[in-house]
Amino acid sequence: MTSPRPNPRRDNDPDRRSARRKARKRALDILFEADLRGTEPLATARDRLAQSDPPVPDYAITLVEGVTDKRARLDELISTYAEGWTLDRMPAVDRNLLRLGVYELLFRDDIPDAVAIDEAVDLARELSTDESPRFVNGLLGRLQLVKAEL
Repeated sequence: MTSPRPNPRRDNDPDRRSARRKARKRALDILFEADLRGTEPLATARDRLAQSDPPVPDYAITLVEGVTDKRARLDELISTYAEGWTLDRMPAVDRNLLRLGVYELLFRDDIPDAVAIDEAVDLARELSTDESPRFVNGLLGRLQLVKAEL
């Protein structure tokens, strides 16, 4: 019996998955901090890079730059598809986690949709309220269904 061929879209390297997960969390930390302080995310990222404690992975900077660049569109989509919630009413961690998740889902072709959603849900489970994982999963799932039309 032959073994199945590896799926090139799936990242089977546990070290790389772990590195990406840490980078997502670090990007979320930067976006969250900037949101709470009312500062620009890129300025906050530069400050964190200068301190480098904890280190800021390259992928975290890529995510912060992407979210910052696409923020108006991300906020528009989140506002449109967040049933019964405005951005201002969302907990800051959820708002920034959704920005990050929507960015990966819609603008990062190298990240499979399921990975973008799963990672966002896992971060919500780890860092936010008990209701947040379901909320994040539902919103990202709705966007995934209409992704081709956006």
